[in-house]
Amino acid sequence: MTWFLASVRDADEAAIALAGGADVIDFKDPAAGALGAVAPGIVREGAALVAGARPVSAVLGDLPMHAALLRDAAETMAATGVDYLKLGIFPGGDAEAALAALAPLAARVKLVAVFFADRNPDLSLLALLAEHRFAGAMLDTAGKNGARLLDHMDIARLGRFVAECRRLGLLSGLAGGLELPDIPRLLLLAPDLLGFRTALCGAQGRASAIEAESVAMVRALIPGLGTGAAPGGVDFRLLAARGYAPEQESDPALTDRVHLRDFVLPMKIGVYAHERARPQNVRFAVTVVIARPRRLVADLRDVFSYDVISDTIRMLADAGHVGLVETLAERIAARLLAHPPVLKVEIRVEKLETGTGIVGITIERTREAAVVTLPYLVGASGAEA
Repeated sequence: MTWFLASVRDADEAAIALAGGADVIDFKDPAAGALGAVAPGIVREGAALVAGARPVSAVLGDLPMHAALLRDAAETMAATGVDYLKLGIFPGGDAEAALAALAPLAARVKLVAVFFADRNPDLSLLALLAEHRFAGAMLDTAGKNGARLLDHMDIARLGRFVAECRRLGLLSGLAGGLELPDIPRLLLLAPDLLGFRTALCGAQGRASAIEAESVAMVRALIPGLGTGAAPGGVDFRLLAARGYAPEQESDPALTDRVHLRDFVLPMKIGVYAHERARPQNVRFAVTVVIARPRRLVADLRDVFSYDVISDTIRMLADAGHVGLVETLAERIAARLLAHPPVLKVEIRVEKLETGTGIVGITIERTREAAVVTLPYLVGASGAEA
């Protein structure tokens, strides 16, 4: 499952996030920088309010990578009773020495390192985090200027980050100006955490107070944990339990079609040696038949995102060479049919640079006939997993 992390600035906001179903209550001051620290006394008050009902985390502030400074801040914040401590991996200083200095704390509190997608993050440090018994790593944005995480890293690169964390035994988290339409896209990657602040504050921006309605909307778009659940993957069966179970395909009045057309992506595909050596442009056309909700379509909870279609194709293209267009089309179909609203798909895959015209295949698959695998993941090397 993927946890919903809500960043709050005080006990009052913690109460709103808790009531709204957030899975992790994260103390952060949005007015004090990317990882602005909340005063320890306020964190202690908030942790007491949560009283173990949810994990609680707190950031250490926008501190340089100086071992003694970080260790002192971590010791102070750990004494507030939080479950997780988040520290930023900022440019400059000695990151390796700072991480080593924090390692002894890992026996008392879970440590999470935050990398910044807009600051050329050194993700080679992930292995060092695992060596020093850190609990996890997150990608966020340092600049809070309206740019989102997906403006700095594409879906395939984010998938490789999540997969590498998984390989190393680290929890993975994604945050950074995330908007509601980003949620179904990032759930494809099955991170352990999705973190939010701006999306919880309505139209007033991240420096304003969080709103119960906005918390509820984010909660509705992320499958709930359920009793005794743990992070580590999206269980789309929970989506079905939340009202997304498909209706009978024989009733056309209850289905809609979502289209993606003329989507062109360079990728390595083909059986010839030269086709393994360099990418070629491939064009996709996809129609997804979905079960329409019985209620009037009102917001993102009621639709199937076309971004899920294009991101699925992007991840498959990033996974490495594919020999046959038939194989690629079948993989796309299986991934899309894994989503409970999807009843049927029609997929056209065309190679545009063969020298003998445009060649390809069109397939049609239904849920009943599909061999479905959940969810799609990429390995650390980009290979399909």
